[in-house]
Amino acid sequence: MNEPVKGLRAARVAETERRILRAARELFVRDGYHATTLTAVADHAKVGHRTVYVRFGTKAALLRHVVDVAVAGDTAERAVAERDWYQAALTGRTLADRIEALVEGTTGLMERAADLFDVVLQAQATEPELAEAFQAGRADTRELLHRFVRSARTDGLLTETADPAWQEETVALAGQAETYLLLRRTTGWAPGQYRAWLHRTLVQVLTAPPR
Repeated sequence: MNEPVKGLRAARVAETERRILRAARELFVRDGYHATTLTAVADHAKVGHRTVYVRFGTKAALLRHVVDVAVAGDTAERAVAERDWYQAALTGRTLADRIEALVEGTTGLMERAADLFDVVLQAQATEPELAEAFQAGRADTRELLHRFVRSARTDGLLTETADPAWQEETVALAGQAETYLLLRRTTGWAPGQYRAWLHRTLVQVLTAPPR
């Protein structure tokens, strides 16, 4: 098979996957996890039923893939830790620059993925694979946010504190998906309001005077 033909075939495969993922997201968010079927996703995406089963295998695996794309913002296989916004949060010249990068990146992630996080929370009681994946996501988020605080401390951007663990855990809690979802449910905040809250929280936690 020559290169142009290979390229055309790859483009078609990629477009089919985009259609499936877009359809799956719409149905999961609209109808919930349990009411959504792979057959319904295939029909909504206008692809063959077998195409969805062959590509993803199970509904849980499909939802995991949809969530992964939403978290990343694209289909590139780059973890959050490798994303430009997170790297800027680790390496910005000032603490203000780093906080701004982290807040922008986190808010964008929540806007893209929060509805899907809600779907996962619905499903995890009956889908151990999803429960395990969500717990792994919590752990990864906690470590990334701890790393953000430790990096700022190592680079001399934080005032000395008697309780660095408190700083790390408070920042980690503020950036968790479930914190965003709880705030959205209890306050009705739009993403911009969450962004302002997160920014203010990080500034106050990271610039708190020594105790």
